[in-house]
Amino acid sequence: MARETHDLIFQMLTSGDDGRVCKDIPEDACHMEARSFTTHVLALSTSKIADGLIDPKLVLSWLLATLGAPTLFIGLLVPVREAGSLLPQLFTAGALRLLPQRKWAWAAGSLVQGLAALAIAVSAFTLEGEAAGIAIIGALAVLAVARSVCSVTYKDVLGKTVSKSRRGSATGAATTVGAAAVLAYGVLLTSGLLPRMDIIEAGLIGAGVFWIAGAAVFLQLREVPGATEGGASPISAVMENFGLLRSDAQLRRFIAVRGLLVSTALAPPFMVALASREHGPDGSDGFGGLGLLVIASAGAGLLSSYVWGRLADKSSRKVLVLTSASATLALCATLALNAAGLLGAVWALPLVLFALMIAYQGVRLGRSTHLVDMATQETRAAYTALSNTIIGALLLLGGGFSLVAQFAGEAVVLGLLAVMSALALPVALGLEEVQTKA
Repeated sequence: MARETHDLIFQMLTSGDDGRVCKDIPEDACHMEARSFTTHVLALSTSKIADGLIDPKLVLSWLLATLGAPTLFIGLLVPVREAGSLLPQLFTAGALRLLPQRKWAWAAGSLVQGLAALAIAVSAFTLEGEAAGIAIIGALAVLAVARSVCSVTYKDVLGKTVSKSRRGSATGAATTVGAAAVLAYGVLLTSGLLPRMDIIEAGLIGAGVFWIAGAAVFLQLREVPGATEGGASPISAVMENFGLLRSDAQLRRFIAVRGLLVSTALAPPFMVALASREHGPDGSDGFGGLGLLVIASAGAGLLSSYVWGRLADKSSRKVLVLTSASATLALCATLALNAAGLLGAVWALPLVLFALMIAYQGVRLGRSTHLVDMATQETRAAYTALSNTIIGALLLLGGGFSLVAQFAGEAVVLGLLAVMSALALPVALGLEEVQTKA
């Protein structure tokens, strides 16, 4: 891509900020910032598209059910994906810090994710029942661990190559591109033009190709070698990183906000389950179609991600405050519609689910930008690993909400999740404005 093209894209997506001033990246990286910015957008877009094509909550759940896999494996999809992506990070951050250029680790993780996605596609073509469940869960576990490597290194690379006040714009733009592509995928799923299984299998192959392409794109970054001191054995890294909680009150508060806002990730399955009671178990009269679920999720990302990203560059604290309020309202509206007997209406669940997914996108962009900007180059990898590991454990424990739903009903679970979202608001108000902090 020509330098003029890099500059044009950079100016279009960062217009209105404080010019080309580099606030906290090396001088050599500053000269290459436009190129780095567009490279981040391109590479992260491939990852976002692949994520949508292989979404465990929607696509893989439908796939395993169609292949006749036992319910046990369907229930393992989200815990394996989420916990497997987050929990290993506390143990790998010290080792990854030994790399002066961490783009290589991100590219390797993206490559492995692509190969794992292709393995899932092969399993879908060749296996059924329990065998398909074992193979797909195994490949997803490999994908999740590779994703953890990408997660723990990405923010560090972003922090070294793109200046503060423009990082949220890069991730927001990539999320928007990914959402647009996945939205088109959802439209194709609902169109009936092709057999749904053929579309799903093509999507799995496409996910693999996108991740592999993303690895190649990311290697084009001109990353300035960073500090490597602080690399440690897994046990000492665990102890040192947890020590950050004792010394940094803002980190504790940030992790508390992020932990309370896992409600936005946990709520959608319970919303759909509650609504299904109103219009039958297959959801055929409302919002149960796979394509419509994909459209709702992607549409929310398409309409809100870039806006959230730009706002996060100004104040990630305000983004977390707004998303706390938005998620609370969406969950309360779901309960109100259910109490009024309207949740089974054709328009009801799409509306509240769409609203919640907008909040979810804001949570993701707000917490990502806040973490990068609150940390220094020396602490960024450790902060990322520590917060992600704690949240991974919370998501794993979140499986307990299934037991609550079984004995008390989905409405009780949604009420608890609404309370969590509401509690996040006053905690988020106490965060510092890290974008304006010297």
